[in-house]
Amino acid sequence: MKLLVPVKRVVDYNVKVRVKADGSGVETAGVKMSMNPFDEIAVEEAVRLKEKGAATEIVAVSIGVQQCQETLRTALAMGADRAVLVLTEESPEPLAVAKLLRALVDREQPGMVIMGKQAIDDDMNATGQMLAGLLGWAQGTFASKVELSDGVATVTREVDGGLETVALTLPAIITADLRLNEPRYASLPNIMKARKKPLETIAPGDLGVDVTPRLTTLRVAEPPVRQSGVKVGSVAELVAKLRAEAKVI
Repeated sequence: MKLLVPVKRVVDYNVKVRVKADGSGVETAGVKMSMNPFDEIAVEEAVRLKEKGAATEIVAVSIGVQQCQETLRTALAMGADRAVLVLTEESPEPLAVAKLLRALVDREQPGMVIMGKQAIDDDMNATGQMLAGLLGWAQGTFASKVELSDGVATVTREVDGGLETVALTLPAIITADLRLNEPRYASLPNIMKARKKPLETIAPGDLGVDVTPRLTTLRVAEPPVRQSGVKVGSVAELVAKLRAEAKVI
């Protein structure tokens, strides 16, 4: 079975995000970028499934600028077999990404798509669900455990009330949660081998998809600075401040 694993290039999770001076977006110039952590978990799960013999090929996919090749090389070093970059200078919205992935699914014919539940830059948590809707495939979101057997994926997913287990008839879409696994570090030999693995570059037009944004960002701003707390001497004083100053009671 072939696995398709989308990965996204985002600002590294250790970096403090800064807003551009003109308020048009987040500053990325000179900022360390890396693979979206949830996508890294998805790559690790795909590699583990292949190591168990449940999968035969892993195809990593990224959508974005030329530098996304670095993210794909990381996926290849972790164990993916080949990669596809959909090259675009636009920042595609979730629906456009889902349409591009649908076109790639039609071309690659994978048995399963496994991806991060969300990207840490926009936190939209929408692409996996949209892709399942476009394909008409079963979906298991927020997966913390995945088992494959006889054409069925058993997914343990995290919900508000605890854990829920669902059985999905393949093909299916699975989105990875934080507790699914601990991603491996790419070793130096595997990083060197990744340079020789195939990486194909195509354009959105080759897949028949228009990625022109439908939304316009009006302004991006830092959240207001939180005021420091104060100590009160008694419950009566606390209640008075909550009523007169905070106006919450």
